[in-house]
Amino acid sequence: MPEPAPGASATSRASAASRASAKTPGKESAAKESAAEAGPAQATAAKGTAAKGTAAKKAAPEKAAAKKVPAKATKAPARALNPAKPESHLSMVRRARRINRELADVYPYAHPELDFRNPFELLVATVLSAQTTDLRVNQTTPALFAAYPTPEELAAADPEAVEQLIRPTGFFRAKTKSIMGLAAAIRDDFGGNVPGRLDDLVKLPGVGRKTANVVLGNAFGVPGITVDTHFGRLVRRWKWTDEEDPVKVEAVVAEIFPKSEWTMLSHRVVFHGRRICHARRPACGACPIAPLCPAYGEGETDPEKAKKLLKYEKGGFPGQRLSPPPDYPGLPAPPLGAG
Repeated sequence: MPEPAPGASATSRASAASRASAKTPGKESAAKESAAEAGPAQATAAKGTAAKGTAAKKAAPEKAAAKKVPAKATKAPARALNPAKPESHLSMVRRARRINRELADVYPYAHPELDFRNPFELLVATVLSAQTTDLRVNQTTPALFAAYPTPEELAAADPEAVEQLIRPTGFFRAKTKSIMGLAAAIRDDFGGNVPGRLDDLVKLPGVGRKTANVVLGNAFGVPGITVDTHFGRLVRRWKWTDEEDPVKVEAVVAEIFPKSEWTMLSHRVVFHGRRICHARRPACGACPIAPLCPAYGEGETDPEKAKKLLKYEKGGFPGQRLSPPPDYPGLPAPPLGAG
């Protein structure tokens, strides 16, 4: 604001100083000094100029202090994503790959959560895992494999005896038919050895693409994407795809990631879905990839409340395997009937 002309009344000078104070935050003390120095009507313009200089010097430290206040201290942490702004395909791919990298840091020990010692055991365990938990399968298969350790022996078993052994997994009659049928096919068509090709595996009774990819990726080292309920739910929450069909989901995700990442990506996503990003109550407030998630806020966002929702090793509880890998940081699962 222009300074009052020399010879102006003390009242007008005081009014000018007051208006300057109202327009410039942090200069209230300088404005008061200017009004006080306005003095008698015969005061010279030099006094007004000196008052402006004093105000500027006093305001400068205040501005500097304001600039030093970190942004995080003045507002709540911001979400990294802007849901109102459309995301390009390239941006989605970059975000998806970053999520994979972040999950690799969170779950460096990610692994198949079914106990197995060979491809045959993994194949049977995976078929039994339909409509039940891996934990229940792991608690059931020791007795099954002790009785029938090879495809030949399982194929020749008494169906009623097999049913009783796998009853805890549910749907035991249909599952008995499937595992005895695949055992017979392996015996008759593949010389007693589980085939290592997807086209051959999906021809076996009870074996679909998901089961085949589990076996290929974890028993034969052939990269595969396992689209189970957890995987499908999370990739849709993350807006990688809106497809519902598992085969279509697999195809979309396969285009986003290099083939070398497929198997471990599957483990990481499933681990995250079971431990943090649950179907009904996601633990958003405890999620390490929350800034990358378009669905943040669907679950509990309070950090302390979210911690109480964590499962398995993240919540301090046993995992699903009775015989977990050596680098697993959690507790082994108890055998069937224990505790």
